Amino acid sequence: MSKIKQLLRLQQSGQKIKTIARNLGMSKNTVKSYLYRIASSQMSIDALLELDDPVLESKLLACNPSYKDKRYEQIKSLLDGYATELKKVGVTKKLLWQEYKQSTPDGYGHTQFCYHLGQHLIAAKPSMVLHHQPGEKLYIDFAGKKLGYIDRDTGEIIQCQVFVACLPFSDFSFAMAVRTQCVEDFIYSLVCCLRAIGGVPQTLVPDNLKAAIIKANNYQPDVNRALEDLANHYDTTVTPTRVAKPKDKALVENQVQLIYSRVYAKLRNQQFFDLYSLNKAIAEKMLEHNQTRMQQKTYCREERFLSDEKQKLKPLPDKDFELKYYKEYKVAKNNHIYLGTDKHYYSVPYSYIGQKASLIYTRSLVKIYIGGKQVAAHERNYKTSGYSTIKEHLCSQHQHYLDRSPDYYQNRARKISEEFHTLINQIFQQDKYPEQLYRTCDGLFSLQRKTDPEKFITACRIAIEHNNFSYGFLANILKNKMTQAQPIQLELPLPQHENIRGADYYR
Repeated sequence: MSKIKQLLRLQQSGQKIKTIARNLGMSKNTVKSYLYRIASSQMSIDALLELDDPVLESKLLACNPSYKDKRYEQIKSLLDGYATELKKVGVTKKLLWQEYKQSTPDGYGHTQFCYHLGQHLIAAKPSMVLHHQPGEKLYIDFAGKKLGYIDRDTGEIIQCQVFVACLPFSDFSFAMAVRTQCVEDFIYSLVCCLRAIGGVPQTLVPDNLKAAIIKANNYQPDVNRALEDLANHYDTTVTPTRVAKPKDKALVENQVQLIYSRVYAKLRNQQFFDLYSLNKAIAEKMLEHNQTRMQQKTYCREERFLSDEKQKLKPLPDKDFELKYYKEYKVAKNNHIYLGTDKHYYSVPYSYIGQKASLIYTRSLVKIYIGGKQVAAHERNYKTSGYSTIKEHLCSQHQHYLDRSPDYYQNRARKISEEFHTLINQIFQQDKYPEQLYRTCDGLFSLQRKTDPEKFITACRIAIEHNNFSYGFLANILKNKMTQAQPIQLELPLPQHENIRGADYYR
């Protein structure tokens, strides 16, 4: 527009078309075109020079002729219907264009049809800029893609869900991996998030996942009881998003995309062998993400959060919220209780076998009560068909069975005698199945308890001398009284006599 105004001034001063074109770096035909439009506007040059650039442009530059085409007037009334049809299964723009051409053979080609339909779809759904207050909301979601770690025992890759949350005012973000999207994992990750940001927002804004919302509704959704209890514990509220309206939490959706590139991609070549190490790596990458300078901003997310938002959050209560479950079971003969939820066994002192027990378990802990008294506590284990056993809960025979090892038998033998210790060491140097060697040791210790110490030590010496370490050999030595002192037989030299043939005899 500035060049057009210069053109107007040069024309007003009486310059020729060739001179105007040379001075403004335009072609002569372009100058002629503008002069024609100026004449067609039926306005004086002074009046045109007083107009602002957008108004001057509308006066001199005609609008896109495609919108004056009679074909556009025909298709304009059909665009709303086409937008509705596109939502149906299997309906594509190409299919709609084919139907359009059948009814209007002289209508637009495929490219122009798709262009006008696309423009209509964009204009039909304008985006609104939302202004958030500090400490007002916490957006909550799960990422669509998973992260995993390797089970040390089986080598299996355990896939984990990734919980993502962000404060929309500062865009400060939090992420962690949990095993599933079940209620207890969702509640646990939300508690960890509140602890990480060091406060509580005025409302929580979750998606309509089953762990948070029982029945979705745009106006009054049914919130899961566990999430309601958490909100009451932290003195906050729950405001779920509308059904199928991702823009209600567009910021956390954007955070998920950023986390894919700033967390997932950076961890793709690393291996983890437990959930703790995986979450530790995620936390390090999220710290880098929150400390990265934002585009078109003079600050990072962490700076914005610490300076303007953290102090607006409500304080955390003294204790974290923990979801509790209650079960009643009977202690089995193996003094374990089977928790059907995890398909896992937890030990109880053997004196309570056959009694009824009450279990109170959370995501991380299992407590067992009998007769109003806590008799056991275990870290919760999710390994199917596994056993969590505390050795002190077993009877002495079972404790002995668990204690068996080469070091266990060697240390016991050392306390009895050096010879017995040497014998036990020689036993474990044999290339035999460990269970066979343990049984041999149990038999030898049984013999030791029934035998006079001196006789047993002597029997050990004889077994070591003959390099025979079996239980039967040592038992036979003791049974046959071979440990008694043997008479010493002296080897006497032969007497001198003349009947000895010398070397000369054999020549």
